[in-house]
Amino acid sequence: MTTCILPNALEPLHTALQSHDDEALIVVCYCAAWCNTCAAYQTQFEALATQFSQHCFVWVDIEENEELLGDEDVDNFPTLLLQNKKGTLFFGPLLPHIEHLQQLLEHHEDMPLQPDIGPGDFISLVRAAAQ
Repeated sequence: MTTCILPNALEPLHTALQSHDDEALIVVCYCAAWCNTCAAYQTQFEALATQFSQHCFVWVDIEENEELLGDEDVDNFPTLLLQNKKGTLFFGPLLPHIEHLQQLLEHHEDMPLQPDIGPGDFISLVRAAAQ
């Protein structure tokens, strides 16, 4: 699908998110530019995005695009959000081992929706921020 590294213009991301299919995931990694752990994780995140190209991967610098966190705070990096068109499947920090995210992606069909966690609908957050 697509990999988008923010900050960037949000319009291309908004367009990509509008056209993704119902089975595709939105995989968002919330990090910070000053975080050395994030810098090392970003390369692995981008490589995983090529392996799971059916999903939309988004890298968000929380200091540049804080509006994409809704009312949530991020205390630990990396913090990941996994959503499909039905809602949130996962939101929280992961150890910076890409294998953990890979396992979540491989087994996301078995994960229950968790409507009470996370920043809300990511597509709506991007739409609001792009205006």
